[in-house]
Amino acid sequence: MNNEKKLMRSRVNRMLCGVCGGIGEYLNIDPTLVRLIWALCSLASVGMGFLLYIIAAIVMPEDNDVVG
Repeated sequence: MNNEKKLMRSRVNRMLCGVCGGIGEYLNIDPTLVRLIWALCSLASVGMGFLLYIIAAIVMPEDNDVVG
């Protein structure tokens, strides 16, 4: 049995692609907090966070665990 944590896009905590939800699940914190921090960093960096989000959505695998 493999109990190792992996960083994956969330299927449950998703608003767009599940990147912030996956980061929140990986770090064991509320995904809403991750979204707020990501949005503030995006505004402060003149949109660089948006570009990083798109890259993360492409690179991070999607969580394949069946829910329910």
